[in-house]
Amino acid sequence: MSTDNDIIRRSRDSPAAFGELYDRHASVIYRYAARRAGDFAADDVTSETFLVAWEQLGTYDLDREDARPWLFGIATNLLRRHHRAEAKVLKAAAKAASDEAVADDSDRIADRVDAKVATGRLARTLKGMTAVDRETLLLYAWADLTYEGIALAMQVPVGTVRSRLNRARRAMRAQLNLEQLDETENDHGRFAAAPRNA
Repeated sequence: MSTDNDIIRRSRDSPAAFGELYDRHASVIYRYAARRAGDFAADDVTSETFLVAWEQLGTYDLDREDARPWLFGIATNLLRRHHRAEAKVLKAAAKAASDEAVADDSDRIADRVDAKVATGRLARTLKGMTAVDRETLLLYAWADLTYEGIALAMQVPVGTVRSRLNRARRAMRAQLNLEQLDETENDHGRFAAAPRNA
């Protein structure tokens, strides 16, 4: 199986070979874009990513076998333009979680409500992060890139990636700790209010 840099090398002389790169990576770029900006923007971002990649084919470093960091870097830059759409998706998730759920005795419904609330809290936490911290975390979590791959995609040193991921993880941990504290306080409140049997 040929490597990405082999495909890019051949594409410079034979444009039809570029289709192999698209076939190999378009689905992961699409999924990443859909998670970041919704399905409605993912098609555009995916198409634009490969258009920009085609236009910048001559600048690709042929020493790099894996083109994913390069493609995710292009997609991330394009997603910055679609930031409003991403903000709307996160806002909708946060709003949906804050809407009151209809009370039901079913464990299945309770689990779904809990998941929706947790999703809303995480969405609010993501929305509250700086754009570079959020992009770094999402490239790590959703694009499954290594620290080195993220550094290539964002054109920053690996140390900067580590620092951004550390900040993002601390924010997520703080949110999860707040959730546990809320649950503990709610449990204590229920126990304090419960009548004691004498």
